[in-house]
Amino acid sequence: MSSYAARRTALRQALQAANLDALLVTNLLNVRYLTGFTGSNAAVLVDASGDDTSVFCTDGRYLTQSAKQVPDLERLIDRPCDTALASRAKGRLGFESHHVTVDGLDELTAAAGKAELHKAGGLVEKLRLVKDEVEIEALRMACAAADRALAALIGHGGLRAGRTEREVARELESRMLDHGAEGPSFSSIVAFGANSAVPHHSPTDATLHTGDFIKLDFGALVDGYHSDMTRTLVLGRPADWQRDLYDLVARSQAAGRHALGPGVKVSDVDHASREVIEKAGHGNEFLHGLGHGVGLEIHEAPALSKAGAGTLSAGMAVTVEPGVYLSGRGGVRIEDTLVVRESGPELLTLTTKELVVV
Repeated sequence: MSSYAARRTALRQALQAANLDALLVTNLLNVRYLTGFTGSNAAVLVDASGDDTSVFCTDGRYLTQSAKQVPDLERLIDRPCDTALASRAKGRLGFESHHVTVDGLDELTAAAGKAELHKAGGLVEKLRLVKDEVEIEALRMACAAADRALAALIGHGGLRAGRTEREVARELESRMLDHGAEGPSFSSIVAFGANSAVPHHSPTDATLHTGDFIKLDFGALVDGYHSDMTRTLVLGRPADWQRDLYDLVARSQAAGRHALGPGVKVSDVDHASREVIEKAGHGNEFLHGLGHGVGLEIHEAPALSKAGAGTLSAGMAVTVEPGVYLSGRGGVRIEDTLVVRESGPELLTLTTKELVVV
């Protein structure tokens, strides 16, 4: 059984538990998760019956691509796909209410005829919380591409006085492509000096000077899966305050990593990391949650934060990324992507977390 067929089997079980006869999947990321299709227009009708009688729909532009990527399902070539599939449904039809617009619901209702529409938002996302080994390997490759890109950037003098944040961001993203990425996971954050105190700073023409913090938050996209990593470096000899701040965040990040485990509350993971920073008197300068899930989206469940709900399970892929930001001076964030395992978290981002001086 392919990984896609196994995921559809798990979804059918969820549909049966929800007393639904079928689910109309219209979110393209969820379609990809269930079928492997990577085009820009598609939907899939997953039947809750014991056999995999799901129907995949796309339009004529993807006739050849869909035959290759989705060989194991009945294919319908039509447009629009959502109403074409809804017209084939019977009984209690679930739909992705978190994805369908108000106008779209009216169209589905008209197309569904006697089928009863029921909100079923988040069913596929709930399955996506726990990654299978195929997904984890894609995440591992994405993290490796980012690791290699950073090593090449540093090793070839990419971080030197006079370079701008924009120049470094462009080079970092180019090097990720050189090392197997389809593209960056998101617009890379490159922040020098005082700009490093802005958690989500956008690169500018600010230039790098000796003594500056260099904050790099970036990731690579491989087979549709995202990596996410932050490293903070110093150009030249670090000042005492910089080393102290870095050591504090490193201790906090280690505490968060070590707290990961099956059955652990996500809020407890946040607390384990945040407590280190609060005890040092910098709690008000840790301005965001500890981390988030990664996968087909760069930010997905679970949320590791004070207000986060639920517990971790083996196979979840998450980030741990505490930071302390001293406005007008500089900030430090250290971030890894990890997989929750029974034997302890698996670290996927392997670049050193020692303070690197360039």
